Order: sequence, then C-alpha cells, then structure tokens
Amino acid sequence: MKTRLSHFLFVLWFLPALAAQGASLPVDTKAVEQVFQGKQAVLVVTDTLTGETYVSDPALAREAFGPCSTFKIWNTLVGLEEGILKHPDEPFWKWDGENRSFADWNRDLTLRQAFQVSCVPAFQELARKIGPERMQEWLDKIGYGNKDMCDRPDSFWLPRADQPNILITPEEQAALINKLITGKLPVKKETVDALLNIMQIESTSRSTLFGKTGSGLRAAKEGPSADNDFDMGWLVGVLDSGGHKYSYACLVLGAGLGGKEARAAVQEIFRDSGML
Repeated sequence: MKTRLSHFLFVLWFLPALAAQGASLPVDTKAVEQVFQGKQAVLVVTDTLTGETYVSDPALAREAFGPCSTFKIWNTLVGLEEGILKHPDEPFWKWDGENRSFADWNRDLTLRQAFQVSCVPAFQELARKIGPERMQEWLDKIGYGNKDMCDRPDSFWLPRADQPNILITPEEQAALINKLITGKLPVKKETVDALLNIMQIESTSRSTLFGKTGSGLRAAKEGPSADNDFDMGWLVGVLDSGGHKYSYACLVLGAGLGGKEARAAVQEIFRDSGML
C-alpha cells in the first residue's frame, strides 16, 4: 500500500512538470529535431487556451535578440490603435523614387502589401508618424522585450553591428502574441482582427497560419542587401488549428539563414505534427 501511495504521489508531482515542458501539445518532437538538425534554432509554441508551452531549446528561447521585421506586427498595431492606419488595403507606402536592393519595395504599396514584402522604409515612416513618445508608451504598455528604443526611434528593431537595438527573446515573442490573442493587452478587438487579416500566411482545410518573418545580419553596419546576406531569421505568429489557437515563435541562426528559412521550418514542423 505504501509503495502504491508513493507511486501515486510521484505521478501527481511529475505530471505538472511534464505539462510545463509542453509534453501534451501536439508538436512532434522528432519533426522538430529533423527540421532543426545541424542548425542553431528554437521553436516556442503556446496553447492559448491552457497556457501550456512547448520549447525545443530552453536556453536559446531565453536569449534576447533584435526582433528585425517581426516588430512590424507591433508597429502596425500601434498605427491602428492610434488611428494612423485604418484598413489593410489602404494606400500606405508612396514610393519615394529611391531604388533599393529589394525590388518589391520600389513601388507604391498598400498596408497589406508592405507588410507581406516587409518594406522597411514604409514602416520606418510609420514609426516617425507615431513618434518616439507614443511608441515608448506602447512599448511600456504591452511590455515589449526590454522596451529600449536605444535612441533610434525609426530603426530600433533593426540589428546593426555598431548600434544597440531593442531586444526580445523567442519566449517573450510567443508570450506576447499569446496575450494579444487572449485579450490580455489593452487593444481593441478590431485591431487584433485587422492584424490577423494582414498576417495570414497559409490556409488549409482545417488550419490557418498567421505570422510575420524577420531577417537580420548582425555583423552589418548598414544591414543586408540580399536574402543570402542574412544570419538570423524569425517567424512569429499564431496557428489556428481546427479552431484551437497556438501562439508561436521560431528563431534560426547561422550564415544564409533568414525569415524564409524560419517560415519553412515552422510550416514543415506543423505539417509533420498534423497541426497544419
């Protein structure tokens, strides 16, 4: 009897520990290992209903990096909340005539289009319209990373070798998205709906993937000029799988890796896990 009681108490103690590591989430750990094999990478997935979280690499998940263009989620949120932006398909970026190395930026763009092609100058202009005081208020209000704009009001989210930038961990990225989806941030439902409308990446018969990529070159002073320059890639967002929502953040590090690689990794893992 004593042995059975001891075993029962051990199970009661051990189950919460398993849950804390995301043991019952439908993420296929073998798929994660296969996709990330040979890469320095991490995936964080949180069940928005239970708060249960899967973390593939706890140490890397708690390491802070520049968010790169994943900050466009929050830049857009502030623009919507402040009334600067109105609709996903409104005119947003009026091309200034400067030919940039990323050809998709060299034309007029709606908000949706600028978000999808990750047009940096368009969102820098938005940050200037918001202004440093209002932006700082929002960083504090939502608790974004270390909340430090580093005296770079229109580029603080972009890593540069000779300048500091705002920092956020993969764990914090997923947690903040979780708060957004569960209504725990001081924003209007209409704002969340508009963001998800803009963020849609893929839709299947049972699931919809929402997200924003981010790509960076940490050693560059002026930033990358081509996709193969990158050495850091993010994908951050939400998966609605059969009506069940998960927030997630993926980070990949290494020469030639950017947001496209992070996106491909997340899509492959979620498909192999039967979530997408």
